[in-house]
Amino acid sequence: MPYPVVPEYITVHLGAPDAPAENVTVTFPRYIKGVAASEIYPTWNESAIRANVLAQISVALNRVYTEFYRSRGYDFDITNNTQYDQAFSPNKEMFENINAIVDDTFNNYIVRRGNVEPLYAQFCDGVRTQCRGLSQWGSQELAQQGRTPYEILQYYYGQDIDLVYNAPVGDSTPSYPGRPLTVGSVGEDVRTIQRELNRIRKNYPALPAVGETDGVFGADTAAAVRAFQRIFGLTEDGIVGKGTWYRIKSVYNGVKSLSEVTSEGLSLSEAQRQFPKVLRRGDTGIGVQTIRFYLAFLGFFLPELPPIRISDVFDDELRDAVLAFQSTYGLTVDGVVGRNTWNAIRNVYEQTLYQLPPEYQTFARQIYPGRFLVEGDTGAEVTLLQTQLNRLAQRDSSLPPVTVDGIFGAATAAAVRALQNRLGYTPTGAVGPVLWSYIITQGAGYGVF
Repeated sequence: MPYPVVPEYITVHLGAPDAPAENVTVTFPRYIKGVAASEIYPTWNESAIRANVLAQISVALNRVYTEFYRSRGYDFDITNNTQYDQAFSPNKEMFENINAIVDDTFNNYIVRRGNVEPLYAQFCDGVRTQCRGLSQWGSQELAQQGRTPYEILQYYYGQDIDLVYNAPVGDSTPSYPGRPLTVGSVGEDVRTIQRELNRIRKNYPALPAVGETDGVFGADTAAAVRAFQRIFGLTEDGIVGKGTWYRIKSVYNGVKSLSEVTSEGLSLSEAQRQFPKVLRRGDTGIGVQTIRFYLAFLGFFLPELPPIRISDVFDDELRDAVLAFQSTYGLTVDGVVGRNTWNAIRNVYEQTLYQLPPEYQTFARQIYPGRFLVEGDTGAEVTLLQTQLNRLAQRDSSLPPVTVDGIFGAATAAAVRALQNRLGYTPTGAVGPVLWSYIITQGAGYGVF
């Protein structure tokens, strides 16, 4: 989840993380009201209350956004133990003025300038306990001096903080994509792993660098994953399953010292999304092209699906195809391609690909293999790719020929990038379904180059 979303609900463990205690799930505004009622006084100046509430919101959102506890195997988002987090009692008496402030600000939070990660805005009472963050009683003194909430927060957290207003509210779905990531996987989930591994490498230099955080799971990403698994005692298979995913996230959170007020934060450039997680009507780009390819292919074998063209626009035609697919396979019928629909379309595509009747077998080896082909791949699909690239090169001198050896090496990647540049695509050097379809059909002489 590259950009923070305020969760509709939050699960609180009523005790220290490892203590046997009850978990309670409440709405996020209800939780913040309970925290504020437990941490500050309703008689304080409004500016002090607002500053403290913003700090409390930011602490909670940081725990949710970084999956601080869930990445460690816990089944909750935050505790009510002040040694670890902030106070909360589900039965605490509420105060009308504090409730009104929370209702007004529950989806606002603090960030370091240029970052998107909610700041872990550490605080303490400033009398019985001292810390490097906000002093609760000190904030009241500053408010009495006429400081605004933002000025109070700057006083304690530094001049380089910003406030995010009106953040979206939605489902805080766990970040694991629901399927293992391996060589050939592509998307925002891969990009997240690449970014986190490169950050971990600063503290664990034995990890090899991932060359580009481009969202393409190639040989360098696999090497970094295997090294990580070896260092942290996981099965060394180069595949990011659920265990490896959350172990990477846990170590990443640790090396970034998220429990400290000096949290590095997640920069805006790190959070840019090459492939959107949710696709809906009006969207464009490679993600839309990919879904259209899958559904266009499936339309030849599944009479329930209407025929569609391959383009990069999510229009009414694609929406109708998505609705038909969702209805056929028992998914939520909303015409939106979320993670569940995306995975289901891919799974049905792969099942169809490998269960074709005999009369389709000659063509089957030329059908997209179900994953992106990247540098380091080997096999029949690479041989076919190289053969068709050479046929294209014979007709266009700007494309370099390659050796047909079934090995996706640097020369093949360079040829793919040259073709991508020729077509106006982002030159990633990876071959996805749309580019594969183009190379195979044009290389075989269908259509006009």
